Amino acid sequence: AGALLVPESRKIAGLLLNKTGKDAWKEAVEGQNILQARSISTAKRIAALIRSRLELMDAGLWKLIADGDSLVATHAVFAASIKHCVLLGDYLDLVVRDQFNQFEERLSKKVWDEYINHCRQRDPMLKEFPPTTATKIRTNVHKILVEAGYLRDRKSLLLQRPDVAGEVIDYLQNKNESYVLKCMQV
Repeated sequence: AGALLVPESRKIAGLLLNKTGKDAWKEAVEGQNILQARSISTAKRIAALIRSRLELMDAGLWKLIADGDSLVATHAVFAASIKHCVLLGDYLDLVVRDQFNQFEERLSKKVWDEYINHCRQRDPMLKEFPPTTATKIRTNVHKILVEAGYLRDRKSLLLQRPDVAGEVIDYLQNKNESYVLKCMQV
């Protein structure tokens, strides 16, 4: 969907923490436009995406997102995004980790293409993306990695090792989220 959407995720986490009912949810997202979207359909789409990410975790992570500082909230949303999208998690685990281990300075666009081809070999059910879609997905994944601190910027794709927020690591360890934790600790 393009990004981690941390400010929007903070608002959705607040709604989840308050156990907002269906009508109040609709009023907040559509009526009050708490996500400040350009249209109701965009607000509904973004809210649905964020909710689907966050509902894979529990109120402990939602609280980190809603109340944590910028780094904590970002890494908490990143953790939920990894759990929500195995393509993102496996890219971190299999490709980004390997690039760090080989002391590469940057990710290349080529490693993404190789990764997608490898995914298709492992899972023939993975559909062939049109070239524009494949490019958009790669761009969005790299944008997420910049936001989470794994890449310096989207242009250079320079790798950097982030210090993952301790509160997020503690949460993941306590909840036995070993896959997500492994992906984040490249």
